[in-house]
Amino acid sequence: MLNIKKIILVTGASRSGKSEFAEMLAAKTNKSVIYVATAKIEPTDREWQARITKHQLRRPQNWQTLIVSEQLSSSIEKALQSECLLIDSLGTWVANFLDLEQVEWKELGDRLLSSLQKTKAEVILVGEETGWGIVPAYPMGRLFRDRLGYLSRQISSIADTTYLVAGGHVLNLSLLGEPLSKYKI
Repeated sequence: MLNIKKIILVTGASRSGKSEFAEMLAAKTNKSVIYVATAKIEPTDREWQARITKHQLRRPQNWQTLIVSEQLSSSIEKALQSECLLIDSLGTWVANFLDLEQVEWKELGDRLLSSLQKTKAEVILVGEETGWGIVPAYPMGRLFRDRLGYLSRQISSIADTTYLVAGGHVLNLSLLGEPLSKYKI
């Protein structure tokens, strides 16, 4: 049986429904789903814990959960063909590395892209859209926005399908749009 891996990017605003949509896509793969949580556990942050619990309650109990706040590339490379990795979220993962210098960040991002291209598993990544608002007033906010935007663009360029979820509606950008790489000056 031919088993073709897929890379899917689901992007959108906060509370748009992107995680729920990604979960629906993962459930339809008929593969063993591994939910890869990129958040660092902060037991003293009640609001954060409530968000995590809400996500956990929504997922089927037979899904495995991995907490991978740093070693995302190696987790992707180790995944099996029979697995679907649901990575939620890119923004949280990026935030874990804002202290890295640009050269180190670029190497980390390149390793992530390479692991996505090498993996045998199906991978669904959830990423936040942060660049549609005002320019952040602080350097750290601008750094986060720029790094996440760049990483999302790079992942979209290798993804089989990219979806945008806005206001509870799903748009298949791969069908509706054309990749920027198609256009040359």
